[in-house]
Amino acid sequence: MKKIIFLLFIALVFSCKQQKKEVKTEVSAKVLTIEEKTQYMALKNEAWKLYESKDYQQSAKKYSEAFAISGYHANTTDMYNAACSWALTKEVDSAFVYLLRIAKKGEYTNYNHITKDSDLSILHSDKRWNQVLTLVKASREKAEINFDKPLVAILDTIHQDDQGPRRQINEVIKKYGRDSDELKQHWKKIATKDSINLIKVEKILKERGWLGKDIIGNRGNTTLFMVIQHADLEVQEKYLPMIKEVVKKGNIRPGSLALLEDRIAMRKGNKQIYGSQIGRDEETNTYYIYPLQDPDNVDKRRAKVGLGSLQDYVSRWDITWDINVYKQQLPQLEKKLKE
Repeated sequence: MKKIIFLLFIALVFSCKQQKKEVKTEVSAKVLTIEEKTQYMALKNEAWKLYESKDYQQSAKKYSEAFAISGYHANTTDMYNAACSWALTKEVDSAFVYLLRIAKKGEYTNYNHITKDSDLSILHSDKRWNQVLTLVKASREKAEINFDKPLVAILDTIHQDDQGPRRQINEVIKKYGRDSDELKQHWKKIATKDSINLIKVEKILKERGWLGKDIIGNRGNTTLFMVIQHADLEVQEKYLPMIKEVVKKGNIRPGSLALLEDRIAMRKGNKQIYGSQIGRDEETNTYYIYPLQDPDNVDKRRAKVGLGSLQDYVSRWDITWDINVYKQQLPQLEKKLKE
């Protein structure tokens, strides 16, 4: 239809300073119900928002509430971020509880990040800090022992070529405007990079298949996925079965697969499942959630694949998620999209 722009979004995991880090997801001894998963995600997302607003005390407490629901078998990323919040409140002992837990389990391997993270500066003079670093370094070395380092380097370059220009989009919009020629040229630059990256990735997949984290790491797996995610519909459908198998093996998060499935559904004119695809109407300059099936249970589906609530997700576009209003407006939106 005319006057509609679709925003294709992939959620990446960020550390306390918005730097990407490699993590493994800890397997919980407690099997959470859908309701518990939803509650956990809501508390965790609230904790992160409090961190971003620099209310570190409340952020730390919200993380603790979330961990209580999971039986304290939480995601490594969340525990690391909780440690950051506790450190920033100068609660050193609480910060070390979480850092030592993930370090001893060998679940955290991003040695380069933890040594530079200013959130944890207050911990450096404590004797436990060297213990944490020793454990993390050993875990990294163990995790990377079978790495194909030349291939990892290639994938790192692809990752930068994929994400670098995309990080500049908001800056270009802020400087020149959303409808500017400069932004159009920037998107052409991104499209060119995407085409080159796809050639490289398809060559890797053809020759070696989708390698595991033991060979290319979490970042390498994420890079392969992102390139497919940013490709055209034909490519996405071609690799969808392969990605489903990769998710089963634990190399790609279920939430990433959910985003890809939504994008494919949207491109085929079908209703999305998880609500990840957002559009912008140029006539009103407002954002909306692309047609969604079974809106009443979307948060349950999102929680099942490790995604936060839809309201938390869409708030970044200043959208308020109201199920009743959405269902009332859905027929009109579907009609407009077909025009």
